[in-house]
Amino acid sequence: MKSALGLAFASGLAIALAACSPTADKSADKPAETAAPATAPGVDRLDPALDALIKPGEVPVKIAGGFRFVEGPLWLGDRLRFSDLMDNKLYELVDGGEPKLIMDKSGGLDQMAPDSFQGSNGSIVDKDGSVLMTQHGLRRIVRLDDQLKPSVFLDKVDGKRFNSPNDMVFAPDGALWFTDPPYGLVGQDKDPAKELAFNAVWRHANGKTVAVITDLPRPNGIGFSPDGKKLYISNCEPEMFVNVYDVNADGTVSNGRRFISYPGPNPIDVPDGLKVDSAGNVWTSGPGGIRIISPEGKVLGQLKTPDRAQSNLVWGGPDLKTVYIMSAGNVYKLRTEVAGQKPLYAPKVAAK
Repeated sequence: MKSALGLAFASGLAIALAACSPTADKSADKPAETAAPATAPGVDRLDPALDALIKPGEVPVKIAGGFRFVEGPLWLGDRLRFSDLMDNKLYELVDGGEPKLIMDKSGGLDQMAPDSFQGSNGSIVDKDGSVLMTQHGLRRIVRLDDQLKPSVFLDKVDGKRFNSPNDMVFAPDGALWFTDPPYGLVGQDKDPAKELAFNAVWRHANGKTVAVITDLPRPNGIGFSPDGKKLYISNCEPEMFVNVYDVNADGTVSNGRRFISYPGPNPIDVPDGLKVDSAGNVWTSGPGGIRIISPEGKVLGQLKTPDRAQSNLVWGGPDLKTVYIMSAGNVYKLRTEVAGQKPLYAPKVAAK
């Protein structure tokens, strides 16, 4: 989910190099360097180790466009599902075909505030094979049945409504974790409809929903290391960074620390969605494009497109070696040498 704080578009190798350290505190004190957006999709190779992840010569290829703000990508067997967060619609796309509108008003509201982010966002397959989807407009997580009819899965905790559940991931133990920034609220933290005092990272297991992290201003992207021992959370603003936490056996976290920091001020393409591949590398959106970062915190490269922002990504294909990139109004794909993490649960019905 994107902030509208800044109008500058931060891009280019200079920012990538400034953010290469897992504790880039000094660069965080410097003003963001700005440059024109990329004129064509490409890959900045900042370390030779990237060749093992993306074959030299491979670049993102545009496969769909004309949207307002694409988000919430989900791979369902042989098709990609994604949202237009600002247009309140849900689409599916089979490689080689055209996007198919499968759900109108997917965020739950009949009418959205102008230029708001109140559509649907993150989606994930649950243990029964059904799909859970976040609805910013109605500030909840719903389960979609085979006819895409939503039913409430989670919308409150201790009698208080969530802000706007954003992104979700299942931990290896089957617990559902999700971020809850206020981007679905028109006034965000100052909106009179906001009922929670914080913007939390939540864990839902055994019928209980617990706020695990409450000290991040704008938690957004979320992912686990392949062994489930590390949790990564991106924070959009006012500071831009990704934190990493140690995950304890009881579902709590400890030893929170910076994984990567970005210099301010906020551009329009802030840290947003992230995914972790099967080798433990973190692929995270941020100023100028998606960074690919080793488990040790070294930036190996950056995916760049001509769009104003890149919001999220997901692996798909029969071998999970095609990454689909949500990039403002366009969708791209890129062939990779490394597979994405296999989701904990498989969809109920294969694509038709």
